[in-house]
Amino acid sequence: MGEVELSCRAYVKMYLHACLFPRCSINGLLLSSSPAGGAVCVTDCVPLLHSHLPLAPITQLALTQVDVWCSQTQQRIVGYYQANSCASDNSPTPCALKIADKIAEQFDNAVLLMLDGSKMSPDYRVPPIVMYERKDSRWILKDKHTIMLRQWEETRAIASQMLESGDHSLLVDFDSHLDDITQDWTNQKLNTKISELASPANGNI
Repeated sequence: MGEVELSCRAYVKMYLHACLFPRCSINGLLLSSSPAGGAVCVTDCVPLLHSHLPLAPITQLALTQVDVWCSQTQQRIVGYYQANSCASDNSPTPCALKIADKIAEQFDNAVLLMLDGSKMSPDYRVPPIVMYERKDSRWILKDKHTIMLRQWEETRAIASQMLESGDHSLLVDFDSHLDDITQDWTNQKLNTKISELASPANGNI
């Protein structure tokens, strides 16, 4: 497996999801609209749950709906992300491994990304992520040098700005959608806000 590139939009939404529910374990799906082959470019994400992560029926329902939406929008599910409720624990849980395995059945180069809660401060200078790749039916740590955030300083600034302005409250995960089905789990409002804040120089919003 080669390089993995995270877009500004994907990172900011994962970060805000974790910040919106700081005492909960949260998870979501990583999406790509890039053609197959070569580097895996994560262009977006869908925040899923902030409670009862191991609850299989809700996860299956979410995966099915996201899959349908992806087929309508020329995207595909390429990975999974999770942040554990204990900030110092960034190890994949059995739930994370199970969902990541399911994604890997459909996409060979699937990635499993864990957010490091102990490094989520806006002042932290490197992306607070730990990434795993699947080799020989096992998930192993991926070399950090093959993970790219092209505009990290700008991305970090956008995430911090949106948190300070309270825009993280715009984020809707699948859990919240199930509580109120009028809420949009595809997060079009949030996507627009991130696009507005990202400079034209950042070609990969």
